[in-house]
Amino acid sequence: MESLLNLDSREQKLTFDLMEVLTSSLDLSDVLSRAYEVLSKLLAADYAAICISKPGRLADYDWMVAAMPSEYFTRYHEMAPEDFVREAVMQHPNLVLRDTEMLPREELERSLLYQRCRELGMPLEHVMAVLLDVGRDWHGGFMLYRDRRQPFSDRERALMQQITPWLTKTVAKCREVGEIKGQKRVLEHLFQHQGVESLVLTSQATEWMRTPGATALLEAWFKPEARDAHGLPSALVERLLVLTSGRRVGGAERDTSMTFEGEEKKLRVSFVPLPEPGSGRLWGLLLQEVSDRTPLPQAWCKLLTQREAQVAECALRGWDNQTIAEHLHCSVGTVKKHLQRVFDKMGVDTRAALMNRATRM
Repeated sequence: MESLLNLDSREQKLTFDLMEVLTSSLDLSDVLSRAYEVLSKLLAADYAAICISKPGRLADYDWMVAAMPSEYFTRYHEMAPEDFVREAVMQHPNLVLRDTEMLPREELERSLLYQRCRELGMPLEHVMAVLLDVGRDWHGGFMLYRDRRQPFSDRERALMQQITPWLTKTVAKCREVGEIKGQKRVLEHLFQHQGVESLVLTSQATEWMRTPGATALLEAWFKPEARDAHGLPSALVERLLVLTSGRRVGGAERDTSMTFEGEEKKLRVSFVPLPEPGSGRLWGLLLQEVSDRTPLPQAWCKLLTQREAQVAECALRGWDNQTIAEHLHCSVGTVKKHLQRVFDKMGVDTRAALMNRATRM
């Protein structure tokens, strides 16, 4: 703790308190919120924010500490392209910068960020900030603002620089643990659907992860021109965006499944909302290749009633409930009841699992 020798007793106590907070939990939001309580005493500021984000996601941040007017965050997407603070710290990771080291005072007062903040009742007169280079494709930002003409001192900058490595390690550790927990929850959910490959996408159709066999399956079913620059089939991306936007297509209800016809097989794609590992909804795209006609196993006929067997046979052909209802001259509600009884007797809870079990009989 040699670096603490130049601090007075109050600063030393607050610094030790901060270190204790940063090692007290693996919940990032909780740790940073409590850390700010200490930081606000150590580094006096009128406003502050701590956020995390993936590089390149302009204006798309998780705000862990938001000691600023809420309007700032709701309107930040307007200011982000001309945020001189963000621009400056991005060029110097892990180095604490003050506004005087970012741009001349005259330019600061002409900047869109300065003007918008004054409109929001938050005059931005001085700022001190640092980019926390977390690694693993993540970064964090720690910003302090003053609404009075009192620049951050050399000593305050040195204190913030001393704290920066601790904050960086804490964000990296908590983010890594959070990702592992999130992936575990998603995988546990996906593995309930045995016999399928999966893609996991965000609600904006950005890929989050995929199971090992998903790539080969997509390449076999979708030609290169039918896939976007990231290798995702355009048809699947478009359907996901419809599902997440709440729009309807052709006046019809939104469908959470798609079927692609091949010469001897079909590709069934089901869209399933998943547990959220962080902010933002994730969707699992369950991909199952099935025979054009999966026969009803003989052993099932002993367990199912005649009508249940008819519904199960239609389901194994990949027909939706409406098609089955029309074929059997009954209502969709009746089909759903028979299909649920089939699921219960077969010990499955999805059509994909039912098809998978039938192909293994």
